[in-house]
Amino acid sequence: MTTDTSTRMPALYIGHGAPPLLDDVLWSSQLAAWAGDLPRPKAILIVSAHWESAPLSLTASGAPLVYDFGGFAPKYYQMTYETPDATAFARQVAAMMPRTEPIHQHSSRGLDHGAWVPLKIMYPQADIPVLQMSMPTHDPGRLMEIGRRLKPLRDEGVLIIGSGFLTHGLPFLTSWELDAAAPGWSSDFDAWAGEAMARGDVDELASYRDKAPGMPYAHPTVEHYTPLFVTLGAASDPTEPGDQVIDGFWMGLSKRSLQVS
Repeated sequence: MTTDTSTRMPALYIGHGAPPLLDDVLWSSQLAAWAGDLPRPKAILIVSAHWESAPLSLTASGAPLVYDFGGFAPKYYQMTYETPDATAFARQVAAMMPRTEPIHQHSSRGLDHGAWVPLKIMYPQADIPVLQMSMPTHDPGRLMEIGRRLKPLRDEGVLIIGSGFLTHGLPFLTSWELDAAAPGWSSDFDAWAGEAMARGDVDELASYRDKAPGMPYAHPTVEHYTPLFVTLGAASDPTEPGDQVIDGFWMGLSKRSLQVS
């Protein structure tokens, strides 16, 4: 890939829901419209909540999808998302990491549902190379440094995505209806995060364990929140407020999603 600043892409933090998102008219339309407003990516690099692995690892091109979910309709386990070869792209990404961040090129792992579910909606033609990177840590500073290392890819037309869910307190949900009211812990965390994003307050966002209302119910485990810091690290200026493109709730969980320049 060659540098061309006219194709500079933003970086995104998105909520990826669950496989039934594919049948949700509202949220699907929001994601599709968002993708339609973006320049067409030359490639996509995505970090999903559903691949926590150290050392930092990269998916294998052409590998089958990972159906890392249970209890859903059989059709979701038969879905495919076959994208162009990303082997050369993977080598480029690996070369961008410092020696202190070793890279494992996985030989058989494909995209998990935190990657392929939203991408099937945003880029349904599956005609863009996609590479998934694992999340080797939940430390905000280290994840932001990974994002900073990846930032030059944006000038080459690469769309960088952190994929999670701004609230993810599944054990504490009392209703599984898609339009269920947001529990207090979910709405409080969502409002806090939205206000911090609007200020570009990275320190506040990074201090979520101590400062965020609704913890630990909003995130009994934090893997759906921390991809945000890869996105912020890839921003031109992480302290510059981004655009909160999607908000609202799904099953009472926050859909709030962010685009940074």
